[in-house]
Amino acid sequence: MDMKLEVVVLPVTDVDRTKHFYKALGWREDADIVFATSRVVQLTPPGSPTSVHFGTGITDAAPGSVRGTYLVVDDIEAARAELAGNGVAVSEVFHRDETGAFAPGVHPDRGTYSSFASFSDPDGNTWLLQEITTRFPGRVDGVTYRSAAELERALRDAAAAHGEHEKETGQYDEEWPNWYAQYMAQHPNS
Repeated sequence: MDMKLEVVVLPVTDVDRTKHFYKALGWREDADIVFATSRVVQLTPPGSPTSVHFGTGITDAAPGSVRGTYLVVDDIEAARAELAGNGVAVSEVFHRDETGAFAPGVHPDRGTYSSFASFSDPDGNTWLLQEITTRFPGRVDGVTYRSAAELERALRDAAAAHGEHEKETGQYDEEWPNWYAQYMAQHPNS
């Protein structure tokens, strides 16, 4: 059975202040609903399938107690600059060195899963940006493309790789759609 993470609940003190903070980051407002004495606001980060909820009467957790929720980005420096440009107090970029200790700057080889930055919302709920340029094998369940141009690039990359495959085998591959699908699922950022 599939179980997909849908929502992270953020405990906050001032719903409107928090809503303004996240909307200023470009997060989409999905809902702002009042149920008797409760209020639920749902916002979604750009490109994310998972949203956040905050409001009144939805959690008894202490405001600011959510720590280290990851936001995945494909360019840590650009993401940090965008946040800073929106007035967010975001940390400098950092990485783990060979001993596992945190060190300043992007990871020397710019390895996927290796560079970070952090920021907090007005209540102190913390977020960790993590740069992921290539997913580990088996980590990708579905492949999505953000634009027709991105899909076109992926199809061209698959066509080039498939051409090499046919050169190696020396024959036309009638199962090329299956080959393309497998290639594109295994190389979503090619």
